[in-house]
Amino acid sequence: MKQLLTRGRIAAIIVTAILLIDQAIKVWIKTHMHRGESIHIADWFYIHFTENPGMAFGMEIFDKLFLTSFRIVAAIAIIWYMWKLCRKPLYEVPTGYIVCLACILAGAVGNIIDCVCYGAIFSESTYYELAHFVTPGEGYAPWFYGKVVDMFYFPMIEANWPSWMPFVGGEHFIFFSPIFNFADAAISCGIVAMLIFYNKYLSAETKEEKETNDSETNLPTPSSL
Repeated sequence: MKQLLTRGRIAAIIVTAILLIDQAIKVWIKTHMHRGESIHIADWFYIHFTENPGMAFGMEIFDKLFLTSFRIVAAIAIIWYMWKLCRKPLYEVPTGYIVCLACILAGAVGNIIDCVCYGAIFSESTYYELAHFVTPGEGYAPWFYGKVVDMFYFPMIEANWPSWMPFVGGEHFIFFSPIFNFADAAISCGIVAMLIFYNKYLSAETKEEKETNDSETNLPTPSSL
């Protein structure tokens, strides 16, 4: 009798669940909050609607089309890698490692959806008008040029640096200041869990791959026989 929940099915369920939650939150934020609007949950937790036009933390280093294309290629690479791992025997690949990869993949795809689709299917979010769905292609930006929706803000500590500190003395600082979304959280949790719980597996896999490459390099060629 075949196993009901294979590693591939577990990964698919995780990816689907994260994507549904991520997109539900983003669509609600887009259609119910003005850009820059905040909802006070606690002194250390706000729902603050902002849009990220580029990479993490709002950086704009590369062209938007290049960045979106790179994200798509990276997601395809993760899918291919997971497919290879799921074909291996259970004793060779920990299921938890597949779960971590699924979280990373889901987060990446969640932000890709924003970049590819949101500009074309939503009107622009402003400080005075709520966004709404429009006919595909008539949104605030062309396909592949949408902005990523961010909303979770955790200003846990807000204070001033001591005046005696060089360079930053007396300046105001906030910890933790980045604003992120559910997809970002899935990526971060997947990476952190992978590094904490599967560091030995990653090291062993890297070593095995290096030995395989070395053995292939050292194979005798026809001219040396």
